[in-house]
Amino acid sequence: MKVIVGISGGVDSAVAALLLQRQGHEVTGVFMHNWDEEDDVDAACEALQDHKSAMAVCEHLGIPLATVNFAREYWDRVFDYFLDEHRAGRTPNPDVLCNKEIKFKAFLDYAIAAGAERIATGHYARLIEQDGPRLLKALDRNKDQTYFLCAVRRDALARALFPLGELTKTQVRERARAAGLPNFDRPDSTGICFIGERNYKNFLRRYLPAQPGDIRTLAGERKGRHDGLMYYTLGQRHGLGIGGAGAAWYVVGKDMAANVLYIAQGERHDALYHRALIADAVHWFHAAPAPGTRLTAKTRYRQSDQACRLERLPDDRLRVVFDSPQRALTPGQSVVFYDGDECLGGARIVAVEHAVAGESRRAATC
Repeated sequence: MKVIVGISGGVDSAVAALLLQRQGHEVTGVFMHNWDEEDDVDAACEALQDHKSAMAVCEHLGIPLATVNFAREYWDRVFDYFLDEHRAGRTPNPDVLCNKEIKFKAFLDYAIAAGAERIATGHYARLIEQDGPRLLKALDRNKDQTYFLCAVRRDALARALFPLGELTKTQVRERARAAGLPNFDRPDSTGICFIGERNYKNFLRRYLPAQPGDIRTLAGERKGRHDGLMYYTLGQRHGLGIGGAGAAWYVVGKDMAANVLYIAQGERHDALYHRALIADAVHWFHAAPAPGTRLTAKTRYRQSDQACRLERLPDDRLRVVFDSPQRALTPGQSVVFYDGDECLGGARIVAVEHAVAGESRRAATC
């Protein structure tokens, strides 16, 4: 079978290609160039190093490597959305949209046009066939990446391979070393999808002008000034510029109309905890669960599964009610649903409801 593998320069995609080659597939590598800002020197240097690593891997494996430029698609389908969400006061997760629009759409379209039967990536996830593709958590729960795959189209999953799903990260490193892969000890990539590690606030400033405003307590007391609401996220502690005695201060809400950042003192403050969320842009890999269905969900990548139930709202939105109060649910992030090991799909958080006794108020970001 002809398989085109997205070769990023990292060890995971390299081992994915190695395993597929050993299984007898006709393997070709593709390096995706997706960020093309001329004055972004840091990104250009990182991309050059990634490309050199990808070429070294493919040369070692004896497979061809093509380079494709999806910078325009990335800007139009991912980065514009990323900026719009920040303008609206939300905190987006670009990795979820990057997988949906670039790795499993633009790349998949390219691969099909090139005659590939399947594409493969170095994601830690598993796929089984049962009335269509079923997305399962990876064996290595610490590396499982189904959270970031929650918005991928079902037909795209049907053409995907995840060779690392049954391996731990340690095993992947060991196989890379044993095979003599030149990047076996290369550090994992971090930061924004295809852009890399950045000072997040400084990076945003290049595209979103600062709009300073007041920082206030929930009682209305002015405590300082913020640089712009788009630079802060719910639950944030650092970077507020508020000192003094007592417990630390945390971001608990935003009033976009008044340009006010709300804070509360103490990591256990009621305003940091939420009993429910409202989500839109709902995507299910198979049939939507019935209202009232009890599932588990993650609202952050590293979070453990949290028990919840679903309620359907108008306009195809969902209300997700958790058994236990959740800390710092963040509008713009993804809520991803599970039934045991199976990832059922996900949605975008647009509002949260605070878990305050006798109260049912929405966060200021609604």
